Amino acid sequence: MRKCVGFILLGALLTAVGPLRAQHVSPDASEVQATLVAMWDAIERGDIDAYAAFVHPEYTQFGETDVYLAEGKTLEVQGIREYLDRASGVHTEMHQPMVTVRGDVAWIVYYWTDAGVVDGRRATSRGKSTRIFVRESGRWLCIHGHFTAVP
Repeated sequence: MRKCVGFILLGALLTAVGPLRAQHVSPDASEVQATLVAMWDAIERGDIDAYAAFVHPEYTQFGETDVYLAEGKTLEVQGIREYLDRASGVHTEMHQPMVTVRGDVAWIVYYWTDAGVVDGRRATSRGKSTRIFVRESGRWLCIHGHFTAVP
């Protein structure tokens, strides 16, 4: 009797959970993640124009310490330019990324760590983020970012 109940419970669990299989990463999901890495690479190189090419004109952002929503590509690019005037050698790493693609809209959630020199001092940060991308003219553009620093 116990064996029968065990098989019934196992069967119910597998039905509820579904088959266990490796997660498949679509080409679109890979492109979204690669786009974000390319954005970070542009910042590391100090190439503001390359960075700006990945930012949608209607970009919005809740930054790590922002109280209010920042709106517009111009404001984002200006903020990165000002950051690059104060920072050097900053490298960002992505951890546990998860990308979801629905047609021409995608979002990526991930944790980050970074390190470099900001305002002449060694600086590190870590946090969690959500970025939203839209595909326009065959390219993924970042249209929104939400960042939360983690102590």
